[in-house]
Amino acid sequence: MSFDYSLDFKNIDFRQHPELYRVGKGEQGVLLVEPYKSEILPYWRFKTPDIAKNSSEKIYSLFLAYLEQDDFVGADMARKFIQMGYTRSRRYANHKSGRKYKQTSPETGDKKEILPYVVDPVKAESAAIFKAKWIEAKTNAKYLQLLAKHKQMYEID
Repeated sequence: MSFDYSLDFKNIDFRQHPELYRVGKGEQGVLLVEPYKSEILPYWRFKTPDIAKNSSEKIYSLFLAYLEQDDFVGADMARKFIQMGYTRSRRYANHKSGRKYKQTSPETGDKKEILPYVVDPVKAESAAIFKAKWIEAKTNAKYLQLLAKHKQMYEID
C-alpha cells in the first residue's frame, strides 16, 4: 500500500495511531510523521564526514531504541532519515548546488535538463557513511520482523 498523503499529519500522533502509518517507498513521509520527525530531525546533518558520522550514529541509536520498544513506526522513520542522509549528501556530492536539474524556462517545455556532475569528495564520504548505516538499518533482523508484522496487520489491500 502506498504512502497516504491525504492524512491530517498536523493532528495525528503516529505513536498513538500506528495503524494509520504506511511505509510507502523510500523516504516518503519522512518530514510529515510526528512525533518522530521532531524527535529525529534535530540530529540530521551531513555537511562534513565528521558531522555525518555523528548524525548517522545518533539516528541509528534512536532506530535501535525504537526497535527495543517494538515501535516500528519510529524505527522506520529513523531508517528513512538515515536513507535521506545518504541521498541528500549524494546529491550534494554530485551537484554543488544540491539541485539535480537545471531551471527551465517556459520555452523549453517540461523537458528537465540534468546539471553536470561535479563530484565533491567530502560530500561523497558523508554519503558513504550514511549509506553504511542505512544498509545496517534496513537489513536489521528485528526491523524486518516488525516491518512484516506491520504490513500484515495494517497494510492489507
